[in-house]
Amino acid sequence: MREVKNHLYEQVARIGKALASPKRLELIELLCQGEKSVDTLAAQSGMSLKLASSHLRELRLAQLVETRKEGKYVVYRLAGSGVADLWVHLRSEAEERLVELQMALASLVERKDPLERLDRAAILRKARAGEVVVLDVRPSEEFRSAHLPHARSVPLQELKKRLTDLPKDVPVVAYCRGPFCLLAKSAVDLLRKKGYQAFHLADGVAEWRARGLPIEQ
Repeated sequence: MREVKNHLYEQVARIGKALASPKRLELIELLCQGEKSVDTLAAQSGMSLKLASSHLRELRLAQLVETRKEGKYVVYRLAGSGVADLWVHLRSEAEERLVELQMALASLVERKDPLERLDRAAILRKARAGEVVVLDVRPSEEFRSAHLPHARSVPLQELKKRLTDLPKDVPVVAYCRGPFCLLAKSAVDLLRKKGYQAFHLADGVAEWRARGLPIEQ
């Protein structure tokens, strides 16, 4: 019986070992946004193609990601929504327990706005009523894969050119890939400099889905 129990724990530990790498966690967060080629994942994570491929291979051995061929490219995706939920819960637990992580996240938001205290249901109601503009500043292919309800796709690199598309008399709620993503913070900084009332929604698609809230695809 001891051998059987050892084997059971060893199998579960495979998941822990696969997640015990900051870069592999980042790859999972990127894949929470939708399937991506190895080249795209390497570029977005700041890794070489060889290193990204090595980390992806470990995630695949642990059955956390799957692949398909698209011409000469290998495209990766999460093995299921449970993998995205696992990432959200792991990160949330770390934020709850690690003071260093709390301090690092707090440094990302320098200014508090009353709108930042709105709960998710209130944001959804206001977006539906046109009382706030929900802005998705991720790359457009990630928006097409899945996005928050009533969101507009304005990738960060296009935001400066498309400011006139946004009403100045309505608050703007910007989001990206989740609490560790800096795209939304950069968007909020730009919008505030241009006179918009804007704030950063820490949630991304994975966080929204993990809490049982609706996602548009």
